[in-house]
Amino acid sequence: MATPGEPCTGLRVWNQTEQEPVAYHFLSLCFLRTAGSWVPPMYLWVLGPIYLFYIHRHGQCYLRMSHLFKIKMVLGFALILLYTFNAAIPLWRIHQGLSQAPELLIHPTVWLATMSFATFLIHMERKKGVRASGVLFGYWLLCCLLPVINTVQQASAGSFHQEPLHHLATYLCLTLVVAELVLSCLVDQPPFFSEESQPLNPCPEAEASFPSKAMFWWASGLLWKGYRKLLGPKDLWSLGRENSSEELVSQLEREWRRSCNVLPGHKGHSGVRAPETEAFLQPERNQRGPLLRAIWRVFRSTFLLGTLSLVISDAFRFAVPKLLSLFLEFMGDRDSSAWTGWLLAVLMFLSACLQTLFEQQHMYRAKVLQMRLRTAITGLVYRKVLVLSSGSRKSSAAGDVVNLVSVDIQRLVESVIYLNGLWLLFLWIIVCFVYLWQLLGPSALTAVAVFLSLLPLNFFITKKRSYHQEEQMRQKASRARLTSSMLRTVRTIKSHGWECAFLERLLHIRGRELGALRTSTLLFSVSLVSFQVSTFLVALVVFAVHTLVAEDNAMDAEKAFVTLTVLSILNKAQAFLPFSVHCIVQARVSFDRLAAFLCLEEVDPNGMVSSPSRCSSKDRISIHNGTFTWSQESPPCLHGINLTVPQGCLLAVVGPVGAGKSSLLSALLGELLKVEGSVSIEGSVAYVPQEAWVQNTSVVENVCFRQELDLPWLQKVLEACALGSDVASFPAGVHTPIGEQGMNLSGGQKQRLSLARAVYRKAAVYLLDDPLAALDAHVSQQVFKQVIGPSGLLQGTTRILVTHTLHVLPQADQILVLDNGTIAEMGSYQDLLHRNGALVGLLDGARQPASEGEGGAHAAATGDDLGGFPGGGKPTHRAERPRPTEAGPVKGSTTSEAQTEPSLDDPEATELIAGENSVRYGRVKTTTYLSYLRAVGTPFCTYTLFLFLCQQVASFCQGYWLSLWADDPVVDGRQMHAALRGWVFGLLGCLQAIGLFASMAAVFLGGARASGLLFRSLLWDVARSPVGFFERTPVGNLLNRFSKETDTVDVDIPDKLRSLLTYAFGLLEVGLAVTMATPLAIVAILPLMLLYAGFQSLYVATSCQLRRLESASYSSVCSHMAETFQGSLVVRAFRAQAPFTAQHDALMDENQRVAGCQPGAPGEWPGVCGRNMCCAEQDSLECRPRGLLCVRCPAGDTDSAVGGPQLDRSGEQHGGRGARAGLHSRPQGGSLRMNLDLLQEHTDEGIWAALETVQLKAFVTSLPGQLQYECAGQGDDLSVGQKQLLCLARALLRKTQILILDEATASVDPGTEMQMQAALERWFTQCTVLLIAHRLRSVMDCARVLVMDEGQVAESGSPAQLLAQKGLFYKLAQESGLA
Repeated sequence: MATPGEPCTGLRVWNQTEQEPVAYHFLSLCFLRTAGSWVPPMYLWVLGPIYLFYIHRHGQCYLRMSHLFKIKMVLGFALILLYTFNAAIPLWRIHQGLSQAPELLIHPTVWLATMSFATFLIHMERKKGVRASGVLFGYWLLCCLLPVINTVQQASAGSFHQEPLHHLATYLCLTLVVAELVLSCLVDQPPFFSEESQPLNPCPEAEASFPSKAMFWWASGLLWKGYRKLLGPKDLWSLGRENSSEELVSQLEREWRRSCNVLPGHKGHSGVRAPETEAFLQPERNQRGPLLRAIWRVFRSTFLLGTLSLVISDAFRFAVPKLLSLFLEFMGDRDSSAWTGWLLAVLMFLSACLQTLFEQQHMYRAKVLQMRLRTAITGLVYRKVLVLSSGSRKSSAAGDVVNLVSVDIQRLVESVIYLNGLWLLFLWIIVCFVYLWQLLGPSALTAVAVFLSLLPLNFFITKKRSYHQEEQMRQKASRARLTSSMLRTVRTIKSHGWECAFLERLLHIRGRELGALRTSTLLFSVSLVSFQVSTFLVALVVFAVHTLVAEDNAMDAEKAFVTLTVLSILNKAQAFLPFSVHCIVQARVSFDRLAAFLCLEEVDPNGMVSSPSRCSSKDRISIHNGTFTWSQESPPCLHGINLTVPQGCLLAVVGPVGAGKSSLLSALLGELLKVEGSVSIEGSVAYVPQEAWVQNTSVVENVCFRQELDLPWLQKVLEACALGSDVASFPAGVHTPIGEQGMNLSGGQKQRLSLARAVYRKAAVYLLDDPLAALDAHVSQQVFKQVIGPSGLLQGTTRILVTHTLHVLPQADQILVLDNGTIAEMGSYQDLLHRNGALVGLLDGARQPASEGEGGAHAAATGDDLGGFPGGGKPTHRAERPRPTEAGPVKGSTTSEAQTEPSLDDPEATELIAGENSVRYGRVKTTTYLSYLRAVGTPFCTYTLFLFLCQQVASFCQGYWLSLWADDPVVDGRQMHAALRGWVFGLLGCLQAIGLFASMAAVFLGGARASGLLFRSLLWDVARSPVGFFERTPVGNLLNRFSKETDTVDVDIPDKLRSLLTYAFGLLEVGLAVTMATPLAIVAILPLMLLYAGFQSLYVATSCQLRRLESASYSSVCSHMAETFQGSLVVRAFRAQAPFTAQHDALMDENQRVAGCQPGAPGEWPGVCGRNMCCAEQDSLECRPRGLLCVRCPAGDTDSAVGGPQLDRSGEQHGGRGARAGLHSRPQGGSLRMNLDLLQEHTDEGIWAALETVQLKAFVTSLPGQLQYECAGQGDDLSVGQKQLLCLARALLRKTQILILDEATASVDPGTEMQMQAALERWFTQCTVLLIAHRLRSVMDCARVLVMDEGQVAESGSPAQLLAQKGLFYKLAQESGLA
């Protein structure tokens, strides 16, 4: 063997016939010199061109010529001169006739070329704006190897006097290379000219050096800050453009379109098509493949870079067993040098460190990829929501979309970490078998047989788990849909007393979900144990066969411990493989659901041709021979429509319920599927839906709707829409936040706010879908006169007004009567009266029976619904109080002068009433952990810990028994007790496998038990919360709790708990084994444990805060997603897709910033106890007396209905269950029969009788499935009038002693209302009916009337008495033409 001072020359160095230890060949100085000479040049010449091409493609602005760059260049040129000198010396000696070894000329020449290339790379990095280079850092680190070896060799030889120049050149080379290595650890100055603006709080990674990036030192600042103080949004780093939502979504969308060969919409001949009208994607086939290809094209570079890091990490992982083998071989060779042992120990330590370093780099790259992938796919889902057709919306609810975003996308991105496990783990297994072959010879083949024999079992388990996983996802989707429907209609549910019924349905679905989860996790435990058993069986069979069959069958230390090391790697591979398969199975299910959603039918961009306004054009709106349907499967809802509306015309559209009035507006907006014909609109469009949609923002943002603020115009619009006094009464004026879905506003306020949004837009065409239905007579008159009518703000524009308020018809330029989806007649009011057609039929049906013989059907009608505007003077309007929430009115009953006008100069006032931040800070409290453990159960927890202890004891005994087996003496090449050792080893392995399955199953079953109890507790607490809680809390936040965070409790927490217990008991076993073998090791173990605990405390303090911030920001994303889903029709009508998309991108970027850092009334009423009732729903508002009947819009009439069942904080009701019988609401998703009879209390005959009473029997008969017809979420496939009639039929079925009708007929035509009132008199002759109505004619037959004003009872008595008093009721009757 060559000594440390022996040169690598002579034939003996390369003589392989001598039997010498393997360590000699790999650890001799000759081998190390050869590796040190060739590895650095090979490294740079392989990676250098690739790196040069990369920085050429992705380079930034050049860097200034800093002192750091100058010093690097000087040192580089010095190295070039040095190696020129080293190459010149052997040439000079050859010229002198001296014989020189070829390596003395080849090595300096290769290094000279490599140093020149390295210096050129330093120059190109400055030109391309690279401030810290990882490639050159690795090169200079490798370059240190050869000078260090030469220095050690020359110093050991002591030959300085013989070759001083060679020694000096070696020392100088080492100095220069170390200097270059030190300089490569520094970061250069920023680019001279930056193309992008510098963010306020940039991520320190961009300013970090390569060692800082490799060791993640750049993140230490945030960790210390989070440990010392509470983190806020301002402490988080800014998001780079490469991670922004806009950039990522555009890339993925572009690649998806390219994969699907779908071209964007082209420009039509009728005008320029706006980008918002183009189809997002019109799929014609399954899009899973194209979507997967698009994801690969966008994110493959990041994924491959992380994969490379993982492969390098695995290379170091498998170097450890080899180095251990060499170390044990070294210990058996007494002639080996001591420095060899030290070198092997250092190499094993460095291999473990480098393995961890590259593995964490892989995890970091994977986390970055997860962040980007989640951003991109969430953006795709949001953009898809904006273009979903009405048919697609029927198959998807807001809860489905939230569940898709919070659960399915999360599972998809989590699978990124496990993708490499599908192939890399098999490579692990192959390498492990190769190692076993080297150690044990042919006996290792038995391991292959054992492993292959267990594969069918694991494939069977995986298939069964996939089935149960899909079942769990189906039940989860059903639960999310029902939860969303329940949360969005909670006021109705509480009004009807349906909490228990809904909870029972929800918990029934939850039970099926948890059943599938339990089965899936048990199969998962079996899978884990099967792989554990396979590892054990491999070891048992291999050891048994080797000791009983092989010639050299002694179990020595090298075979035993190296085999155990290899088997530990095999154990990790086999334990990680089910995780990978499990996550990939989950991801595949989620990916299929995502692909199915992204392939839903979209709005046809060619359904309506929109063109800019032309002054010469006479017709603004035209439909030629139009036939439309809601979906391809449904029959047409409009037939043979021919319609032209000229510029400046006010067209009123009337007809009975279900005639197709709202469908006509939807056809004009392009929302319906056009079967034949054409639709065109000239100019911009503003739309007011029949059901007002408002955003969870301030009043001014709702009205301006992404347009610039024009203060004078805003004030004018608010006054015209009768909102001026309402806004003045709000605590922050126009900056007052509006609750989600406008829950803190009355129906009239929401409708007027929706109208104000359309008026503020200054559009050319206005489509108004019954905006006067929620307003009482005098407010309706004011709004029509000042906004819609001939002299209103919209004069000169083209207006289509769908209405049941017939008194406005004489003011219309044209009237269109629809009946059963066709145009019955069209013309002016007088023309249609003379025709005596469909309009006259409507008017006759709306006239009161007492007046039928007095005027005739053709007379100019007067009264509440038939007259014009009786009564002189401008009607007054008092401020309507919003619902009492934190965003409600101030305490005092008077309004300050500062609030008489909308406050627009203090946008920060919004923060005063927005409520406190719900994000909690600091570490997770111990009580939180204890609450989870209590949910699991103390006996269950104790049993689980005992099982883990038992299986770990079995594992310890197994390893200890194996060490005893290895120490058995060898007699004649064999060990005496090999059979006994093998049997006991197998028994211990079986006990460990049984204990492992029992412990893991206990964790998962306990987790399922805790999840069920916590979900039930959460659901019950939410269900018992007062209505004010739901008004203040965004639905998206609650849906996030019931979807993403519930999924975390279901899956993640039990899995993390299993990992914690496994590693904790494993660490305890290792510490015990090491301490028993080397007691002094406790001196090193204790400080390391303290150091680890300190780092863990530092990390957890920041991590918990970041997780809470991420959850809060992600709830905003979910809320905005659900809100957009509900209002997508309005967004498309206003062509506001771009600003809404920008808002989503901003919310997503804010979330990614966090993710990037982490990685009645006085008196008595018959049947109702209502004395001194108080409806205050929060402590900061005063108690206001409420009545039980209202006929005046500004008086808080609906609040009196809420006050009747007393839905306040106490949770009690004052009138019994019957008092909560008939508040109007919208249908839920589910069958029509379920919506009518939720508790399954009535027969089909009774349901049909109720439907016939409300004039809906014919309509339901025409539906597919009739009573079993599946309603869309929120009843979106029904008209508003039909939904009201269904809710009324539901109230009829209850047959209660007390019935509350809150505007139950506001959206039906007057004729239908008259028929329904007559039917109600027959059904509820023995029932107390509390009727709330804006149509004063509806209450004239009541026995008693309560007139509400400013939240108080103004008058009370019979209609005749109140008319005789000539008070407030008399004035209202005058305004309605009834007095």
